[in-house]
Amino acid sequence: MNAGLIGFGRLGRLLVRHFSRDARIFVHDRKLDARAVRALGAVPATLVQTCAQPVVVLCVPISQIEPLARRIRDLVRPGTLIVDVASVKEEPLRALKKILPRNVDILGTHPNFGPDSAADSLKGRKIVLCRVRLSDTRYRRAKSALTRKGLEVVELTPREHDRRMAHSLALTHFIGRGLVAYGAKTTGVDTEGYKRLLRILETVQNDSWELFVDMNRFNRHASPMRRRLLAALSAVDRRVRA
Repeated sequence: MNAGLIGFGRLGRLLVRHFSRDARIFVHDRKLDARAVRALGAVPATLVQTCAQPVVVLCVPISQIEPLARRIRDLVRPGTLIVDVASVKEEPLRALKKILPRNVDILGTHPNFGPDSAADSLKGRKIVLCRVRLSDTRYRRAKSALTRKGLEVVELTPREHDRRMAHSLALTHFIGRGLVAYGAKTTGVDTEGYKRLLRILETVQNDSWELFVDMNRFNRHASPMRRRLLAALSAVDRRVRA
């Protein structure tokens, strides 16, 4: 099987490394490192070549999904399956449905893992699927391909996905970025609780600021989460000072 992947960042490289034995993957990126692509067993390609594959994975920042959809809508072929891997689902999938031709299939996914947590294996890691526009048969095949890699598939609507992610992923990154801004670091006498806080910091500081901004900007449930957290922290502070 052939597949195309647009975006060769940290997650794109991870996906190529884990799936290049299952498919011949054509990789395109604006700043393509052809040597790195070949080293992972994939094929450096132009955007046209990548979009000619039967499955095309969009592995770009959330803010780039809509403009990318406009670039590729005349390049993808009828029957192509477009897969996105964004950590926000409602807005990106709405854009894909609106912009891409109706004869193109769409499947939303969110790998609940990254280059740090799944460096060695995908076994036991979770991936969310949001079925948008594809046949029962093709959807079952996609699920089967993922479960064969050891992934645990979670099926959600785009709205439910974003609601849950606001209270897990976005919340975690918000706290982690706060710890970075605070300047949290090891003290030499770290308690177990403080060590867990530092692990949150380590989780988010390897991800880009662009990802952090996008997951808050495009997830409509993120802003109420932040307000609720900040109000809770203020309430705790008032109790301490009372």
